[in-house]
Amino acid sequence: MKMKELTICAAALMLTLAMTTTATSGCVGGTERETDDVTETGCTQPPAESETQVQTQTETAETKGEDEIMEELSPKVKITDGTFTVDGREFFVNGVNTPWENWNDFGGSFNASFWNGHFRDLRSIGVNATRVWINCNSMVGIKLAADGTVAEVTDKHWGDVDALFTLAERNRIYLLPTLLSFDHFKSPDSADRWRLVVTDETARRSFIENYVVPFAERYGDSPYLFGIDLMNEPDWVHENEECGQLSLDDLSRFFAECTAAIHEASPETLVTVGVGIIKYNSEKYEGNIISDAVMKKYGGDDACVDFYSTHYYEWMKPWFGVPYSTSPKGFGLDGTKPCIIGEIAADSSEDLKGIYEKAYENGWCGVMEWASNNVSAHADNWDEIKAATENIANLIPERVFPLGE
Repeated sequence: MKMKELTICAAALMLTLAMTTTATSGCVGGTERETDDVTETGCTQPPAESETQVQTQTETAETKGEDEIMEELSPKVKITDGTFTVDGREFFVNGVNTPWENWNDFGGSFNASFWNGHFRDLRSIGVNATRVWINCNSMVGIKLAADGTVAEVTDKHWGDVDALFTLAERNRIYLLPTLLSFDHFKSPDSADRWRLVVTDETARRSFIENYVVPFAERYGDSPYLFGIDLMNEPDWVHENEECGQLSLDDLSRFFAECTAAIHEASPETLVTVGVGIIKYNSEKYEGNIISDAVMKKYGGDDACVDFYSTHYYEWMKPWFGVPYSTSPKGFGLDGTKPCIIGEIAADSSEDLKGIYEKAYENGWCGVMEWASNNVSAHADNWDEIKAATENIANLIPERVFPLGE
């Protein structure tokens, strides 16, 4: 067993013990929150296997090697002929954003019970993936020196992210972890340091070598890692004075070097950038800052994003149109990669159910609504999210859950 597998297994054991110990209601006195599989306190035991089941499993194991069985059942998301696949079957991202519970959860106030319960609730309404901000701003999990180089990635940060992946796998929810946001570049205590991570070669290499690559190596083999989103809405890092107005070239170089390093360290790990406005993701407008040509210019042959995940909000409509009413190429993307709508909210002229369905019909590979939670509670529009994701799960169950529910 690899060291990273041992680490995550240890985290799973510690997480189980912690959740059993700290649950608000125990096995005696108080009400347990039950699911189809297990109570939240972990007190219900799975039904005993019948003699017939044991015999069947034994016969199967004797007929097929363990590696062959695992390959047949592999939930890992891949890209085949321009679309997402799981176990060779087409996969549609019926997703949401659950960006944080408590801002800067990982290394901060991570609450395993919230994430476990929320993942379970998402799965129950047909959701198969969620996007989570691993770092929101400032220097909670990642400490930078004054010159922008990485001084420390805290043990608590890694432990909390380990727990997140354990819970995602338990609930069969794919994760799209977002490593940075434009918010870092306006942090009162560290904005200058984060800007150096993008603009200064030494700081950039330090971040890649001490955080990006270790992240990819640690979680790249996780069956429920959908991909890595390098940054949330870099558009504002370029446009907004409070974020430093960094050049597009510097941002492209940063993304190129990150993607090349990830692909070298973990070749099967998919990478994207959560571009906020289509104008920075399309040659129709300001240019595609993460096109293959631009990325290879700065990072070599291994530098590329594997899929596009542009964002959309209704205020963009007068300038750029509506993504879900047309194909990704019709919206301005180049048609070379799978495309998802990485953030979207309900539109005043179209409810979420219609948005998800039209996006699927027009060739998008997924939709991720913003957002599924309001701090520790369900989002105010939970019923609308439920209607949208359940509709897709019922419409194309074989693509939402290719390995079965």
